[in-house]
Amino acid sequence: MHITLMYAVAPRTVEEAVVELPEGATLGQALDRAGWLQRFPEIDSAALALGVWGHKAERSRVLREGDRVEVLRALRVDPKVARRERFVGQGARSTGLFARRRPGSKAGY
Repeated sequence: MHITLMYAVAPRTVEEAVVELPEGATLGQALDRAGWLQRFPEIDSAALALGVWGHKAERSRVLREGDRVEVLRALRVDPKVARRERFVGQGARSTGLFARRRPGSKAGY
């Protein structure tokens, strides 16, 4: 079966590998077959998580044909906080619903 491995080593830098594994192979075996445990030793750290199609998974998870294994880094900033800060920085009148206002209309419409 074919398994795709994805790892964002740094912002805007993605490593991708496709490996051929026998039926019943696990996520850990996929990482080992690709050589990523030697190439990227930080994968073993607690700061990184493993997932299949965006859902967290353990190394013992049995993979299926076409699965996408992802090495997930922790978020540096909460997306809600980042959006709120962008909104404050741009000003309330120039974003979202208020960006294109018809002449004579009420704010927010």
